[in-house]
Amino acid sequence: QLQLVESGGGLVQPGGSLKLSCVASGFTLDSYAIGWFRQAPGKEREGVSCIDSSDGSTYYADSVEGRFTISRDNAKNTVYLQMNSLKPEDTATYHCAAGAGSNCGSGYDLWGQGTQVTVSS
Repeated sequence: QLQLVESGGGLVQPGGSLKLSCVASGFTLDSYAIGWFRQAPGKEREGVSCIDSSDGSTYYADSVEGRFTISRDNAKNTVYLQMNSLKPEDTATYHCAAGAGSNCGSGYDLWGQGTQVTVSS
């Protein structure tokens, strides 16, 4: 069964950090672009970051540029999202998704169930 499972969410104070993980099962991540998305209650889903599999290029939304870092460990079949300097507006459910191809922007075929991130004092 093809599956993505996110973990690492939680409650953190403003200015704090979290590292999200996205682990694949049933397939290997190294052939696919992997994206992170988030959705807050009452808001549309937002693309946060993406990493290509072809050359490792990374992309970030303006709202997280300089604070978040996406990376992949193919040996562990895992993609990470390091989130620093967290703000209350980062509060959302974060999902990872596997692309239809090796490059970001090719669409996403498989989604994880999400992990909740809450930034609050």
